[in-house]
Amino acid sequence: MEQLTEKLIHILEENARYSVSELSSMLDVDEQKISTIMEKLEADGIICGYKAIVDWDKFSDAHVTALIEIKVTPQRDAGFEEIAEKIMEMDEVESVYLMSGGFDLCATVQGKTFKDVALFVAKRLAVMDNVISTATHFVLRRYKELGVALLNKQKDDRGVMSL
Repeated sequence: MEQLTEKLIHILEENARYSVSELSSMLDVDEQKISTIMEKLEADGIICGYKAIVDWDKFSDAHVTALIEIKVTPQRDAGFEEIAEKIMEMDEVESVYLMSGGFDLCATVQGKTFKDVALFVAKRLAVMDNVISTATHFVLRRYKELGVALLNKQKDDRGVMSL
C-alpha cells in the first residue's frame, strides 16, 4: 500500500490533471482505491493543493516576483515559527522557507510592479517585530518552474551546413 501511495504521489506531482480513471489505469488499481488514497493524502495534509504552473511572461496581465532574504530574531519557545506564520499570512507572499546560511527565512513575493513589491517590503515586511533585515532579489525571467521548462524554444535539428 505504501509503495502504491508513493507511486501515486510521484505521478500527481508530475501532472495533477490526470483523472482518477487515468491514474487507475496507470497503476493497475481500481478507481475506488485511487479515490480513497487521494482523499486520505488530502485529509492528512500530504497533498496540500493542486496548482497550475503559469508562464506569466506569455500572459498579458504579467506581474513581478521577488525572492526576499529575511534575517529575524528567533522567539523563545517558538523559534522561527511565529514570524514565519505571520509572513505567510500576507496576501503578497507566495512561499516562505526556513533557510540555512546567511539569512533565516526566504519569501517569494508577487506584486503588479517592482514598486508594489518594494513598498510591501518597506512598509509591511521590514518593519515587523523581530525582522532584523531584508534583501530583495527581483526575478527577471523564469526558465523552469517546479520542474516544468518555461523556455519553449523550437530546436532546429537540421544540423550545421558547411560550404
